Amino acid sequence: MENERLERQIRFILEVDKLKEVFRQTVCTQSRRAENDAEHSWHLCLAVIVLAEHANAPGLDVLRVLKMLIIHDLVEIDAGDTFAYDTARRAGQHAREAVAADRIFGMLPADQRDEFRGLWDEFEDVRTPEAKFAAAIDRFQPCLLNCSTEGAAWKRHGVTKDRVIARNAPIAEGSAALWEATSRLIDNVENAGHIRPGP
Repeated sequence: MENERLERQIRFILEVDKLKEVFRQTVCTQSRRAENDAEHSWHLCLAVIVLAEHANAPGLDVLRVLKMLIIHDLVEIDAGDTFAYDTARRAGQHAREAVAADRIFGMLPADQRDEFRGLWDEFEDVRTPEAKFAAAIDRFQPCLLNCSTEGAAWKRHGVTKDRVIARNAPIAEGSAALWEATSRLIDNVENAGHIRPGP
């Protein structure tokens, strides 16, 4: 029985290596190549460790936030990455990702399957303090990379400042301090002429 459990866990670990092959619209700050989902997940987790003190909720369960962020994009192995500003593709995003969650987390033993699916659902619902901070970090990181690359992905897709603000304003629900800092970064990108204000 234990051997079967270990085999399932190893198959899962091998399967999720595919996350390294899912590329995002955001680019890395140095090479300007597309960031992959595994790099994004690592960067989110490191950001949580560094920035947790700025969460709105005192006594945040940081380990729970880290678990959410390390697994929440695994569904993109099947569903693909959905660019935050692609409204047409975002319409069916949750349904596509829920099917992927069933398959990918279903590879694990039942207890881990249920835990991972529960964490994924909690992240998607954005109701708990942990989910709100996780969602804030998930929006902050690509925004930070765009601000640090002269709005590279925003320019490529014609995204205007008003859309960036609308997309990222929910950062404030997880961290008011982080949203204030992000707003300043976005203003700097606009002032440098790398993003248009909008209609």
